[in-house]
Amino acid sequence: MILSLSGLIVSSPLILFIFVVLFLFQKKPIFFVQERIGRYGRPFNIYKFRSMRIVSEQNEMPRLTIYNDSRQTPIGKFLRKHHLDELPQLWNVLKGDMSIVGPRPEQQYYIEKIIEHNPRYVELYQVRPGLTSYASLYNGYTDTMDKMLRRLDMDLDYLEHQSVWTDMVIMAKTVKIMIKGD
Repeated sequence: MILSLSGLIVSSPLILFIFVVLFLFQKKPIFFVQERIGRYGRPFNIYKFRSMRIVSEQNEMPRLTIYNDSRQTPIGKFLRKHHLDELPQLWNVLKGDMSIVGPRPEQQYYIEKIIEHNPRYVELYQVRPGLTSYASLYNGYTDTMDKMLRRLDMDLDYLEHQSVWTDMVIMAKTVKIMIKGD
């Protein structure tokens, strides 16, 4: 929580700038809010800067985001490339819904699909989901079931080898990727 509060304070000029740019050049809403499943299997709302056009889900089913998704706005493409769209999740960390490092939270719909292939997903409920993870650094967009299952394996491995050092390495690599724009 201290890191998230510090992050919010340090990045507040950038957050304000992004907010103003989105307010002036994109249609509202500024924020994307979506229910995700967190620690102990409890739902919570995740916050992001909106980086995609407002479109309804196909047949009321969630749609996966893919690399270079055609729904991205021009501003959103830049935000996503540098992961700046996720800065509002520092608020989720401050509220206690998430931590800085941990398995990325998922929607209930996809959790059910993943569990059909690997019931060990429920083991992730023992920790708070994170802003960043080893899997999000090395697995890219999880736009297929194979990638979702690979991410699950990486997250389970993280749970087994979790340490302060590992978290520091993941945070450092995340900052590098944000700056570089990978």
